[in-house]
Amino acid sequence: MDHTPHHPERHPRGTGSWGTAVKATLHCLTGCAIGEILGMVIGTALAWGNVPTMVLAIGLAFVFGYSFTLFAVLRAGLGLKAAINVALAADTVSIAVMELVDNAIIALTPGAMEAQLTDGLFWSALLGGFAVAFLITTPVNKWMIGRGKGHAVVHAHH
Repeated sequence: MDHTPHHPERHPRGTGSWGTAVKATLHCLTGCAIGEILGMVIGTALAWGNVPTMVLAIGLAFVFGYSFTLFAVLRAGLGLKAAINVALAADTVSIAVMELVDNAIIALTPGAMEAQLTDGLFWSALLGGFAVAFLITTPVNKWMIGRGKGHAVVHAHH
């Protein structure tokens, strides 16, 4: 028997509006973009290969993506452990979808992986990947919020 308290008012189902989904996705995109651009810049500047650069970029995208939510819920008064749990619950799927799509676009764009920081192709592939990732991740976030998951968990603490 599940003895976990259930708070339907905290995670209402069917309330995922497109506006809320867009805000959640922009929030995720901001953290992901900062982390990924930083990782790509560091890896490219240090002349690392494609795999270590992408691993660093994806890792930093998750770190920055989670950090934005973590700091917001800490400011709302949640303890550190609870705040970490909220950030993981709110952002994992969103960041994963964002990173999967964005990195697939970069990997599939001819010459993008070999482009340098001064090349327009580097930045256009990266930013184009974020744009496509935003379009794909927004409906995912809307679906999750409508089921009381994802950023609905964050809104319960505001």
